[in-house]
Amino acid sequence: MLSAVDKSKKRGRYDRIYVQLSGLLNATGDMVSRMSTVAAVLHHKMDGFFWTGFYLLNNENLHVGPYQGPVACQVLAKDTGVCWTGINQQKTIIVPDVEQFPGHIACDSRSRSEIVVPVRDKEGQIIAVLDVDSKHLDQFDETDAEGLEKIVGLI
Repeated sequence: MLSAVDKSKKRGRYDRIYVQLSGLLNATGDMVSRMSTVAAVLHHKMDGFFWTGFYLLNNENLHVGPYQGPVACQVLAKDTGVCWTGINQQKTIIVPDVEQFPGHIACDSRSRSEIVVPVRDKEGQIIAVLDVDSKHLDQFDETDAEGLEKIVGLI
């Protein structure tokens, strides 16, 4: 469990990343380019991010999009795993221990915890998810959810 000071430091880091990304993402309106930049910045600036990337909604499947980290699952079948739970429940999902999550898809056995944030288009429809895995148990909390939701809003 993070202390109030640690949460404050994490919140500050998300705020600085948000400002940085706000400037960087002005260069293009292309969604994939924007996702690539978000994944790279988050992956290299946030402690404990082992796999950082996007899965794009394509018909009945999620296809891997821009990411940083080890090789990913290419396609996630409908209604399976944490990513689909985020889509089906239309909200951010925090999983402290992936081994305790029914139907978790283990793209890399080193992943121990996960957070998934839905990405919406201008009409509010979910078009993708930001998926972040960590090698550490209980890596993510509401501070991460708030920071990542704000950042995903830039896409």
